[in-house]
Amino acid sequence: MEQLIAIIEKGQPFFNAIARNKYLKAIRDGFISVIPIIIFSSIFCLVASVPNIWGFYWPDDINNALWKCYNHSMGILAIACAATTAKHFADAQNRDLPKNNQINFISCMCAAIIGFLLLSSDTIATDAASGFNTTYLGSKGLLTAFIAAFVTGIIYKFFIKRNITVKMPEQVPPNISQTFKDIIPFSVCITVFWVFDIVFRAAFGFCFAQGVIQVFQPLFTAADGYIGLAVIYGAMSLFWFVGVHGPSIVEPAIAAALVANMTDNLAAFQAGQHASAVLTQGAQYFVVCMGGTGATLVLVFMFCFLAKSQEMRAVGKAAIVPVCFAVNEPLLFAAPIVLNPVFFVPFVFAPIANIWILKIFIDFLGMNGFMYTLPWTVPGPIGTIMGLGFQPLAFVMLALILVVDFVLYYPFFRAYDAQKCAEEAEISQEELAAKNAEKAAKLNDAFQGKADAKSVAAGAAAEAVKSDVAPAATEATTASDLNGKRVLVLCQGGGTSGLLANALAKAAKERGINLETAAEAYGNHVDMLPDFDLVVLAPQAASYLADLQKDCERVGNKCVACRGKQYIELSQNGDKSLAFVSEQLSK
Repeated sequence: MEQLIAIIEKGQPFFNAIARNKYLKAIRDGFISVIPIIIFSSIFCLVASVPNIWGFYWPDDINNALWKCYNHSMGILAIACAATTAKHFADAQNRDLPKNNQINFISCMCAAIIGFLLLSSDTIATDAASGFNTTYLGSKGLLTAFIAAFVTGIIYKFFIKRNITVKMPEQVPPNISQTFKDIIPFSVCITVFWVFDIVFRAAFGFCFAQGVIQVFQPLFTAADGYIGLAVIYGAMSLFWFVGVHGPSIVEPAIAAALVANMTDNLAAFQAGQHASAVLTQGAQYFVVCMGGTGATLVLVFMFCFLAKSQEMRAVGKAAIVPVCFAVNEPLLFAAPIVLNPVFFVPFVFAPIANIWILKIFIDFLGMNGFMYTLPWTVPGPIGTIMGLGFQPLAFVMLALILVVDFVLYYPFFRAYDAQKCAEEAEISQEELAAKNAEKAAKLNDAFQGKADAKSVAAGAAAEAVKSDVAPAATEATTASDLNGKRVLVLCQGGGTSGLLANALAKAAKERGINLETAAEAYGNHVDMLPDFDLVVLAPQAASYLADLQKDCERVGNKCVACRGKQYIELSQNGDKSLAFVSEQLSK
């Protein structure tokens, strides 16, 4: 197993390169930006449809009002995604351009929206009014939205990089000059989309968005099969196992299918048909990733309640709350699970077993697939039941999945527990008691917010003594270095970054230090950078360090990436996290 892990680990640079690909990143970040639309619209789906299960139907006026809000948000999802993807793609393009000659992402977003509308919608004219055909403006048009965004960004970079723009005299205000600077690339973009649309419709008789769906439909169908699902979610776990954030690589390839299948399921359910699609966003959030990538929900409960090793119990108690809300990095890096040969098999295969169980229930027992999207932080069991519309079979399936995950993880958990117990047996009882007491205090401080202030102060004093520096002097130095500073912590989804940001904020407050902290998902950081002095990358986002350095150089601030265990330690120890930030700022 260790030899297998070594072989997989050798591919990590390649996996990192894929994760940093600017096209995949733009799709991922652009898609994440429109997640609020999907979640918001699904609330109205739940309110309108779920009561039907118990035979209650809203009056027509209320029902129409509920569905109107859904149709006017989810119905234009692709339009919004064309804009957000174009924005993030423009940010990536700007890293390769001089600071004084950047792409105007606002103009780029507008061009992408217009281009997408030309490629995906027909004009509907009546005697009274005219408008757009909305068939491909929602989830069905996502692939076309990505294409429109990329074409727009490429055209803009071509002209901006070569200064092929309308140049104004120096006396003209910058905002007016920017308007004229955008005229040529904007006009070329729209012209390209317009001419292509005319040629494509003349050749095939339908819009480009419909043609894209027809081309990719076989791939969507194959991905929804047993082998396709195993490849998709096995790869996602495998990437995470070697320390590369798996969803960053896999999700961009299936993002359009995840949302389109959810929409198709809902439409089929409303028409009284079987909602048969398995590959959906809800299935990924609440079945495949129950408790986070690797389906670690049952594992953290094993650590917390079944482990004989005191170290594993301490990790379980600290990680159980984050993992219940699908933030499982504390478990992945503290246990550790990442690159731990003991957990390779269940970590990769438990998600595959989960999605196969869901497919069996849909294919053979007639259960409807996921129709409603909830925030990914909703605890897995709750999200599963709600996302499946409270179907009776959903409760049975949920119980079966938990049992299967337990069976898959338990032998490997027991082996690791025995290994840890053997290690602890070599340590004297006094040392073990002191070690566990210290670790429990740190873990509670980071993840439960109940650490004893005296314990923290004692830890700081001990560290200061070790370095032959008086505690008061150390705290004074740290305070002077950090007062008025602002630190931004970035991870993939904005969950793990909150652990360190909160630890820093709490430690600073206890010591009277004026330190401002914030947590955010990588990809949403570009516009925030000027407001911060230091940016810290969580370990699962460390592959983006080179790109982040370019972003930070443009605004003159600093950045650093953390290793897995280092990050967990910093989030557990307020003094160390403050010292770490102080050290980075002083470089």
